[in-house]
Amino acid sequence: MNTYLLTSTSITIHAALSKVWDALVNPDAIKQYLPGTSVVSTWREGSPIVWKGEWQGRTYADKGVILSLKPGRLLEYSYFSPLSGLADKLQNYGTVSLKLSGLDNLTYVSLVQDNHLTEQARAHAQKIWEMMLAALKNYLEA
Repeated sequence: MNTYLLTSTSITIHAALSKVWDALVNPDAIKQYLPGTSVVSTWREGSPIVWKGEWQGRTYADKGVILSLKPGRLLEYSYFSPLSGLADKLQNYGTVSLKLSGLDNLTYVSLVQDNHLTEQARAHAQKIWEMMLAALKNYLEA
């Protein structure tokens, strides 16, 4: 990961690790906790990943490439959002890393995103990721 400003958050979910993992990589499940979002990927290392949807009245098509995929343990991908206003260049991509660990029906999810170029961008991403993890938790614990 780059040494630029980082976003870091985590959450404990009362659900089996296998269910949490499925909710992170299953497009139908993702739609349940991120309404209006569609995700397209083959979920293989080196393959593209694209998120399309609408956020606060604006359509978006964020994208990246899966860098590392260890089922039930790690999902890491490059990430770029045109809504950032930055040019679609490699130096403007961040890396998102989701790590999972679990015991019985408790799963710990930690998320780190790097390469925020400003504190404002970092704070915005922090808020979005915290909302996403809370929505994931609510979906799985309902």
